[in-house]
Amino acid sequence: MSRIDESRDFIPVRIAVLTVSDTRTAADDRSGDTLVERLTGAGHVLAARGIVQDDRAEIAARLRGWIADPEVDVILTTGGTGLTGRDVTVEAHRDVYEKEIEAFGTVFTLVSMQKIGTSAVQSRACGGVAGGTYLFALPGSPGGCRDAWDEILRWQLDYRHRPCNFVEIFPRLEEHKRRK
Repeated sequence: MSRIDESRDFIPVRIAVLTVSDTRTAADDRSGDTLVERLTGAGHVLAARGIVQDDRAEIAARLRGWIADPEVDVILTTGGTGLTGRDVTVEAHRDVYEKEIEAFGTVFTLVSMQKIGTSAVQSRACGGVAGGTYLFALPGSPGGCRDAWDEILRWQLDYRHRPCNFVEIFPRLEEHKRRK
């Protein structure tokens, strides 16, 4: 059960949004718009936004660029999580992950099942960590983006969320790189 501890201060997170599509433009990127509305409405900061083609190397390169940027804490991608030949976002994410957050895909499937039934099996939404940055690959539909944000990310990216959240462990994501 999600709950907010009002005794803790909210900490804004800097989030980049990347739409993966061969056809979408800034003018008709409804999924990207949905994510931007949700994250800014929650008090977070839009750190960057872009659109790339369904090309594994191009997606991975953009992810690596944002991972290296100290002004980006979290990367949300939308699109390319399905089963067709051009859906390569998940593979690009896994090319850059240091650790995968396996439960993210599982929880996303549970949330989706409540909305779209067994059609939820067709999404390969996933999450991971690289270079101290969280990355989440979300479906290319506004509904899938809403579900991921409203039911999972909204809570996990809020420092006040109890019993635990992603924000409180930011400082420890790269503790293995520090000298002992």
